[in-house]
Amino acid sequence: MPRPTVAQLTYGSCTVIFSTFAMLLLSQTSSGPGIAVVVVAAVALGVLVAMTVPVPKASRAPVARSTTRARSVIRPTTRSVTRSGASRPASRPEPVPVPVHARVSAPVPASVATAPEPVREPTAP
Repeated sequence: MPRPTVAQLTYGSCTVIFSTFAMLLLSQTSSGPGIAVVVVAAVALGVLVAMTVPVPKASRAPVARSTTRARSVIRPTTRSVTRSGASRPASRPEPVPVPVHARVSAPVPASVATAPEPVREPTAP
């Protein structure tokens, strides 16, 4: 059985807390069995909410890495064309190059680069 995600735990816990509070206020019960029924109903509602939270799905397409500065993303194809021009089912997805964004570093101003020590500003007036 898979472990619950943070979102499932959060939504389920909030549902239990707020629904218990709301049902106790609306029912105005003060007996032990009445409170037990409210708590059981709130826990059941919290479990229902936690189980219906959508779970993020992992990507199934593998990412091919090339030796150049571009990354390749696998794009599934349904048909490929042979040398004779006839189409046949594709046996392997084609890699599609995706450009990699290089980090850009701004030059440091000369006044800051040649400073003897870091600038210190007072924290309190």
